[in-house]
Amino acid sequence: MTFRRSGRTESIVQQRMLQPTAVPDFLESAHEWRRLFAEMWGTFLLVVVAAGADVVGSGSGGSISLGMKVVAPGMMVMVIIYFMGTVSGAHLNPAVTLAFAVRRNFPWTRVPGYIAAQIIGGIAAASFLRAMFGTEGLLGATTPGKGVNVLTAFAMEILLTTGLVSAILGTASGARNVGSNGAIAVGGYIALAGLWAAPISGASMNPVRSFAPDLLRGDLNTTWIYVVAPVLGAMIAVGFEWILKGKSTAAGALAARGDLE
Repeated sequence: MTFRRSGRTESIVQQRMLQPTAVPDFLESAHEWRRLFAEMWGTFLLVVVAAGADVVGSGSGGSISLGMKVVAPGMMVMVIIYFMGTVSGAHLNPAVTLAFAVRRNFPWTRVPGYIAAQIIGGIAAASFLRAMFGTEGLLGATTPGKGVNVLTAFAMEILLTTGLVSAILGTASGARNVGSNGAIAVGGYIALAGLWAAPISGASMNPVRSFAPDLLRGDLNTTWIYVVAPVLGAMIAVGFEWILKGKSTAAGALAARGDLE
């Protein structure tokens, strides 16, 4: 009888481990503050790592290599998707939020709040870096590489963001993909894009990631590249997603909103 009880208990534990953890219904308007906080905090972490890698690398005499600089934000996004993807969908990027809305997976009424939260998080991260290190390393700003003209950088950011948003929309088309599959695919893409394209445009792919350091260092001359290009790239990705999969799915909407089973 003891062995039977032990076996039954072990079976129950295994079933609970295999079942996804339930999350609150964050589609309710009363919980919108949770989603906005998640976007603000997640974007803060992303920008502080992405820009901070350049800042620390510059201040430490180049002890942080290019590979380290571009892999760090990819890993950070991976972690963020794991720990808060089920809360807000872990957009962390105005271009991604707009893409989900245009794809009809995300309500337009929530777009302004998400983008505002992302901007606040990004500016807070840049402010933290400035308070700690001054304007070392241009505060982690993304600018066209040496000898690269603005049109080349602009085209590169469009291409890179198209790929990024394609990866995001593709993995978000199933309700479980915001977990393991989404984290690995999106984080991996960010690192891969940076490894080959960072010397050209900085591989930003995110308006807030570029705008916040530029604002705090007081130089907005090339900011338009990193605001306009990611949005255009995101819209191209939405078109590609329609070609590949047709109309939006209910599962994709759940993933975009962060309401997973």
